[in-house]
Amino acid sequence: MGLEFKDIAAVSGKGGLFKILKPTKSGVILESLDDKKARLVATVHNKISVLEEISIYTHTAEGTTPLKEVFYTIHKEFDGDTGLDKNSDTEELKSFFGHVLKDYDEDRVYVSDIKKMVTWYNVLVKEAPELLKKPAKKKKDAPAKKS
Repeated sequence: MGLEFKDIAAVSGKGGLFKILKPTKSGVILESLDDKKARLVATVHNKISVLEEISIYTHTAEGTTPLKEVFYTIHKEFDGDTGLDKNSDTEELKSFFGHVLKDYDEDRVYVSDIKKMVTWYNVLVKEAPELLKKPAKKKKDAPAKKS
């Protein structure tokens, strides 16, 4: 079975994304999601964010949209090439994000957040592209017809 969003984490103060390998007595062992495959033990002193649990503030009734849904939209529209990175122009980043998540909360989602998401998307395209394809909804079995 391939990677899932619950298997990928970001660590505050560390660039990039990490695959969660296994828990330890004092934390969790992570491996960088790049060619280096550097390992580190993250402890309670590190701020770890699992991608599955990250949501983006919106002006919708729900108030947020899961990050993975945003990634699915980006991938569907741009197929791995947004043409952006963390050094892209601020207005270009805002315009891009407004396009993929029209009702995002501009007061609570900062340009630094958008840069981070673009960087993460670029890492996932390269290292775990299978994650970016929205899974098909499971069909419920049709009730059996009585003859």
